[in-house]
Amino acid sequence: MVRNIQFISAREWRLHGVLFALTIVTTTLAGVMLAADFTPREPPLSGLLDYLFYLPLSYFYFVVDLVRFALTHPPVLAEGFAFSASLLAILFSHEMGHYLACRHYGVNATLPYFIPAPPIFLAGTFGAFIKIRAPIPSRRALFDIGLAGPLAGFVVALPLSIVGILMVGAAQAPQEHAIFFNDPLLFRLVARLLGRTLDPNSPVNPYYMASWIGLLVTSLNLMPVGQLDGGHGTFAVFGPRMHRLIGRIAFVTMAVLAVLGYVWHNSPSGFLYVVLLGVMLRVPHPEPYTMDPLGPTRRLIAYLTLLVFILCFWPFPITIS
Repeated sequence: MVRNIQFISAREWRLHGVLFALTIVTTTLAGVMLAADFTPREPPLSGLLDYLFYLPLSYFYFVVDLVRFALTHPPVLAEGFAFSASLLAILFSHEMGHYLACRHYGVNATLPYFIPAPPIFLAGTFGAFIKIRAPIPSRRALFDIGLAGPLAGFVVALPLSIVGILMVGAAQAPQEHAIFFNDPLLFRLVARLLGRTLDPNSPVNPYYMASWIGLLVTSLNLMPVGQLDGGHGTFAVFGPRMHRLIGRIAFVTMAVLAVLGYVWHNSPSGFLYVVLLGVMLRVPHPEPYTMDPLGPTRRLIAYLTLLVFILCFWPFPITIS
């Protein structure tokens, strides 16, 4: 097998480093938001300009007050760091799974790009990705590169899930308007094995939320559609024809679940899945150079990956009351 020698320039190192550092900041602030109970200032409304700039000023005051609160409350800042470290560990292991598999097959790929998000967003990041710069040489390479990421991320998310469930606190009184994070099957099974009761009114902790988001991202990536990780695996196992059919079935299924989630759980989150899957359906999947047989070991890994998807996926992840 011919392996490409990959050189990473100083400029690329700086770009990846800056994006990663910014993502540490934004995910830490997101973790502080989850742990903190504070009220940001309201912008003044004394003239026309104040009304015109109300939204950007509100966001500016929100971020400034959030940073000030974090710096003056070390325990809350520590929880923010714990959330950031846990979530980024899952994302980093996911992307490095892809990257190392690319290196194994001599496929030219970039280091992970981490995408910071404004702190007002739940996770503080829009995720991470690597860019593959060369064609996939074989069916086995496609399978390994596609599934190495979510499986590596799941290996890291599993112990964090256990820690998060062990740290779940006592239930609080139900709130009038609240967002509830519904537990995936993995959480429910782990809680039963540990003799714990998961209550939607329980206050969340950084490890619980980081693993909850990590499992959500893993389930999304394992959708058998387009060039998502699950789409790569589906293409490698079943070929292009079944890949297209299974992708369309998954899209229709998620569209139905999105409507039911909005009706039953008052949550529009499922429509984000539908939009993403709709875009992915329109992106053609490139074929590897050779469609060599996968063999029994990789087919066993395919079943294992399906089990991981079942453990991570929950049809209605969010309930808004």
